[in-house]
Amino acid sequence: MKTALITGATSGIGKATADRFAKEGYRLILCGRRTEILAELQKTVSALTEVYTLNFDQRYFEEVKTALNSLPANWQNVDIVINNAGNAHGLETLEDGNVADWDAMLDGNVKGILYVTKLLIPKMKENKSGHIVNISSVAARQTYANGVVYCASKRAVDVLSEGMRLELTEYGIKVTNLQPGLVETDFSKVRFKGDEQRAETVYQGYEALKPEDIADAIFYCVSAPKHVAISDLTIYPSAQSESRTVYKNL
Repeated sequence: MKTALITGATSGIGKATADRFAKEGYRLILCGRRTEILAELQKTVSALTEVYTLNFDQRYFEEVKTALNSLPANWQNVDIVINNAGNAHGLETLEDGNVADWDAMLDGNVKGILYVTKLLIPKMKENKSGHIVNISSVAARQTYANGVVYCASKRAVDVLSEGMRLELTEYGIKVTNLQPGLVETDFSKVRFKGDEQRAETVYQGYEALKPEDIADAIFYCVSAPKHVAISDLTIYPSAQSESRTVYKNL
């Protein structure tokens, strides 16, 4: 039975991916910052498969290191890493941007992936197998005004994915970079700092992607035959043509 580690597993895409992989019989290491939600998720998912939870904030290397090093011996062979955790904060111009928001995005979206993956790569190389899935965004493809730092952080995810592929393919490790368009999650609520009314307007007038759609795509990538590697995959809702353009019926 293969083991998949999922960051940001307590909501949105991460939670949907945990549900999908549990149904497919994978053992799961579910990672998140909210212990009470992790505990609830563990109860639900453990009815389907073996589950181990890790509580840490991936923005801080020592927290990541302590958590991953605490894995029992029978959980240390991680076959699939799904770097899903990330965030978007604020929607301002650079001159009006909040430095704390910038730090949160760059630390979570970029450094977090580096920290988690750095610690798991050695065992994958030793086993000469594995699959790393990094969740980027269509924001990496087209920069938009007032979201420059977020777009930059997701462009960095694309570059990290490419670099991992260059360094790890010879060891039998696959790397997939997945770029979702608009997915109806708590993303906008976080970006707008809890303003639910403003967040809801982002998803009105069209059918956005669901977290389950992205979970399906992730599973498709990791379940491909051994000789098939999905390097990059972009997914839009049918009403969206690029990061800045959505056709709404309002």
